[in-house]
Amino acid sequence: MIHITLSDGSLREYDQPLSVYELAASIGPGLAKAAVAGRVDGILVDCEFMIEADARVSIVTPQEPDGLEILRRSCVLMLAMAVKQLHPQVQLHAGTALGDGFFHEFSAERSLTQTDLPLIEARMQALAATNHSIRRQGKTSLYRLGNFESTTAGPHVPATRVLQAFTLDHISDTLPQRIYGTCWSCQQELDNWRTPPHVMIVSMDERQADYAQSVTEALRRSGVRARADLRHEKVRQKIREHSQHVPYLVVIGEKEKAGGFVSVRSRTGEDFGRMSVETVCEWLNQARSHTVM
Repeated sequence: MIHITLSDGSLREYDQPLSVYELAASIGPGLAKAAVAGRVDGILVDCEFMIEADARVSIVTPQEPDGLEILRRSCVLMLAMAVKQLHPQVQLHAGTALGDGFFHEFSAERSLTQTDLPLIEARMQALAATNHSIRRQGKTSLYRLGNFESTTAGPHVPATRVLQAFTLDHISDTLPQRIYGTCWSCQQELDNWRTPPHVMIVSMDERQADYAQSVTEALRRSGVRARADLRHEKVRQKIREHSQHVPYLVVIGEKEKAGGFVSVRSRTGEDFGRMSVETVCEWLNQARSHTVM
């Protein structure tokens, strides 16, 4: 007999090993449909993971941060497959979830441009609609999506049907190139993300990505419409781009990360100096209310 303790503390008994997906289905069809992974004794695993002994298990859905990251990680796989189908000569490199979204890096004889993104996104939509399964190959980090295989960190969603609310928004012109996108649990969340932000958090480079995203989430919790630009691009280019549309910019480099503060400026270039994260949340809310008035 296998005893499984669920996240609410309730206990279930099963007379034989079962997968995370089968456990979710035994709780309810809605949970099984929403499941993207499981957490077994604190470790994230794929839905096909077999539970063979007593364990504490929770079902991971896109409504929690780990679930969203799994969606975005799986979008990386789907992006790689779409690019390879449309451009077979492309050499694929690494890809990962990043902030609100994901990216994949690649090299091609002919550099791709922003005009290529709609075709790639349309191919991804077609792959999602086909509902390809995503399966781990043995106990390795090799995953198979349809007839496409890639070595990547898991877990991944069980099938592409849950990858519906995504879009591609940028392709770098540096070599190797990167395609960036975002993915959310539903269309409404994606539409909310597309709403023009009141403040853009800009990182100097990838070393500040986690801190920049944590600042973004703190601002959102305080009620500020915030978005982070974590692209591997020159910071001056990112500032120049966002200054055309976003009222305030929060710039984060190594000094800001180490000190736990941020640097704030307006779109017109006015420098408001360094502030703690708590202070900038309060300050931006006040600035926003004055703007509305």
